[in-house]
Amino acid sequence: MNPQLAESPFLLACRRQPVPHTPVWFMRQAGRSLPEYRKVREGTEMLAACATPDLVVEITMQPVRRYGVDAAIFFSDIVVPLKAIGIDIDIKPGVGPVVADPIRDAAAVGRLRPLSPDDVPYITEAVTELVRELGATPLIGFAGGPFTLASYLIEGGPSKNHDHTKAMMYGAPELWHALMDRLTTITLAWLKVQADAGASALQLFDSWVGAVAPRDYREFVLPYTSKIFAGLEELGVPRIHFGVGTGELLPVMGEAGADVVGVDWRVPLDEAATRVGAGKALQGNLDPAILLAPWEVVEKQARGVIEAGRVAEGHVFNLGHGVLPSTDPGQVARLTEFVHEFSAR
Repeated sequence: MNPQLAESPFLLACRRQPVPHTPVWFMRQAGRSLPEYRKVREGTEMLAACATPDLVVEITMQPVRRYGVDAAIFFSDIVVPLKAIGIDIDIKPGVGPVVADPIRDAAAVGRLRPLSPDDVPYITEAVTELVRELGATPLIGFAGGPFTLASYLIEGGPSKNHDHTKAMMYGAPELWHALMDRLTTITLAWLKVQADAGASALQLFDSWVGAVAPRDYREFVLPYTSKIFAGLEELGVPRIHFGVGTGELLPVMGEAGADVVGVDWRVPLDEAATRVGAGKALQGNLDPAILLAPWEVVEKQARGVIEAGRVAEGHVFNLGHGVLPSTDPGQVARLTEFVHEFSAR
C-alpha cells in the first residue's frame, strides 16, 4: 500500500482500527449537485465522459477539493464495463441506462464476453493519474452488483417492479444462473483493473437487490456476490457492499464476504450492526433528503447517525444513498466539517 495512505481514517475505519475521527465521503459526491461538475460536463454525454481520462480525473477531484472528504470515489458508471464489451447501452438523461436489445434468452447471454484490461485502457490511465493527484486521500473503485446489472440488461432499462428479471430468476433459473455467472466474471475483472491501477478500496453497488427476499437472495444472488468478494481478497483492499432497501437482507449480506456493509437510511446503524453481525465495519446512513432541510435538522440527524455508528466495530459516515441533485453544496461541506469535529470529541 502507498505509505501516504497508512494513516487514512477511511481505510482504518474499513479495517475496524482506531481512527482520529469518523471518516466521511458521500455516494454521488461528484455529480449534478456541483456547479463545477455541470460546467465541465456540458455538452458531453455521460458514457463519453466516463471514457475520457482528463474528465474523469477532474470530476473525481472536484468534491475532494470542495468538501475535504476522507475518500474519493472514482467517477464512472456501473454500465461502463457492459458498454466496453460491446453491449448496445446508453444512459438517457432523466431515464438512466437503456439497453437496445434486452437479454432474455441463452443466445443473448452467450454474447456477454469476458472483460479484458485492454477493453478499458482509459480506466487504467484515469485511476493511475488520480492516485498520483490524491496522494494521502484514498480512491474508491466500484462496480455494479450482478443483480442490478442483470436487471438493467433483462428489463432494457430502469424498472419499478423488475418484472422480467424476477420472471427469469424464478421461471428460468438455469438461464438466470448463466447470466449471473457471466456478469460476475465481468464485474470481478472490472474491479481488478481499478485495483491494479491503484484504487485502495472497492465498492460493489448492488443498488436494486433490495427487490428480492432474503431466501431468494441466498439462492439467486449470494453465490455471485460471494465469488466477487472472494476473488478480490488477494488484493488486500477493503471491500464494501451496498444496496438500497436491504434492511431485511443485512444478515445474509453480512455473509457475502465484504469488509464493510453499507446501510441505507431505513435501518439505524446500531440495529444494522446487530443484523450484519460481528467482524464488519458499517457505512452510512443519513437520509439524503435531510440535506435539503435547515442546518439545525441536518446537525441533529447527523449527530444521531454518528452516535449509533459508535456501536459498530468501524464506521464510515455516508448518506443512505447518493447526494440528491438539488442539494446545496454548502450543506455537504458543513456536514463534512461537523462529522469530523463532533466525532473527534
